[in-house]
Amino acid sequence: MKVADLTVDEFKALIREVVIQILEELLGDPDRGLELREDFAEELRRALAAFQAGGKTTPAREVAERLGLTW
Repeated sequence: MKVADLTVDEFKALIREVVIQILEELLGDPDRGLELREDFAEELRRALAAFQAGGKTTPAREVAERLGLTW
């Protein structure tokens, strides 16, 4: 099938599909579908529990400054 054979709606749908695919490639999560190691999952659970219990967090901007990163 050629592009010239598509209706306007089919052509729009094709363009939409391609744009979505490219955006997912550029902005998607490269780790999607991968599993967390159990030790890391447990560390995340502990961090979340500490936060929910009122623990202190560090703003991302502050972490970036400590590391010499531009935020």
